[in-house]
Amino acid sequence: MILVGSQRSGAIALANHLMNARDNDHVTVLEIDGFMGEDLHEAFQEAQAIAKATKCKQYLFSLSLNPPEDAIASEQDFIDAANRAGRKLGLDGQPRAIVIHEKEGRRHAHVVWSRIDADELKAINLPHFKAKLRDVARDLFLEHGWEMPEGLANYGHRNPLNFTLAEWQQAMRHNTDPREIKAALREAWAQSDDAKSLNAALEERGFYLAKGDRRAAVVLDINGNLYALGRWSGVKAKEVKARLSDLNSLPSVQERQADLKVKMTAQVRDYIESVTGKHVSEMQPFLDRKAELTRHQRDERQQLKAKQEERWRSETKARMDRLNKGLRGLFDRLTGKAKSIRADNQKEALACVRRDQRQRDDLVEAQMKDRKALQIEMLSIKRKQKQERSILARNIRDYLRRQSQDHFPPDHERERRRSRTRGLDLNR
Repeated sequence: MILVGSQRSGAIALANHLMNARDNDHVTVLEIDGFMGEDLHEAFQEAQAIAKATKCKQYLFSLSLNPPEDAIASEQDFIDAANRAGRKLGLDGQPRAIVIHEKEGRRHAHVVWSRIDADELKAINLPHFKAKLRDVARDLFLEHGWEMPEGLANYGHRNPLNFTLAEWQQAMRHNTDPREIKAALREAWAQSDDAKSLNAALEERGFYLAKGDRRAAVVLDINGNLYALGRWSGVKAKEVKARLSDLNSLPSVQERQADLKVKMTAQVRDYIESVTGKHVSEMQPFLDRKAELTRHQRDERQQLKAKQEERWRSETKARMDRLNKGLRGLFDRLTGKAKSIRADNQKEALACVRRDQRQRDDLVEAQMKDRKALQIEMLSIKRKQKQERSILARNIRDYLRRQSQDHFPPDHERERRRSRTRGLDLNR
């Protein structure tokens, strides 16, 4: 599993994110341990309240557990990984919560610990936690027999298409795939060696350079949305400054946005909206199938949960009935029979817990196979639409270049007039 951890505050925001059923097919609270509260919001607010007695600002430690794309981790796999990470970090025994998310046919988990030692009222220090988590992640990959990613096998070679939560949310606000944006900007950077070639490579992909206010350089898409060049292309600020040595020659963000607004005529916007509308229409049947599948799977899980709870109550009553009461119960305690019965009951209860856990894992595995089959179909459509967006970006780029030309060669004058009469041709 890939383990990514961070110290943080924001109890309510984190609880809202973890319980977000809109962006996840399924959300399962696997464990809330050591808190007085019975749900995530109460538990994290409890940690926040205790932290007020200390000087600690980042009183929570959040850890994501991400198995490989083709692997399905069980509930026990996530619990074991959380236990191991907790021991390695020095958080063993601290209050924690485990939440499992499922979306796009994949399953991952989040573990959140309180960093505050309630007895001593001070935060547990977490030195070098990234290196420690890297070691735990390597061990988990080896023990499960999973293929180790390059970034983990060769520490320092980070997956260039990984992105932060902030980057993901920014892209989602613009209705774009953050992986697509990041890949495009990285390709443009790799294919260029100076400001001119970088600008050309970016325009080829529908992005435009500008001088940022807080950052050295930013890029804008055709709708004027901003992206930090260094962060989204995966390069350091000093590398950006070295390649774009004359930043003052770049237009400002406001100038670039105004220029795009002038050039983006109503006809161009209609063309973009028609392509976008076509993509939405193509995806809608798959989204409807996904919604129906999610509802059906949630119903199946709820039914299984209800049956398991009813069986657990019945089995618990049967185990309790084995213990005699009154004089017989006293005699059993004196002879040691009651102790033996309790030990047998504990073993049986643990076996029942594991049985129920296996049943849930079996159901999840079967459901994820159905969800992955649908995801394969959706990915095929998304790849086709990605190619169409690339063509759209090139067409828009060519059109904007023609719009920016102040003079046309004499041989092109007749063609220019014909293009005016026949309307905008974005396929030229």
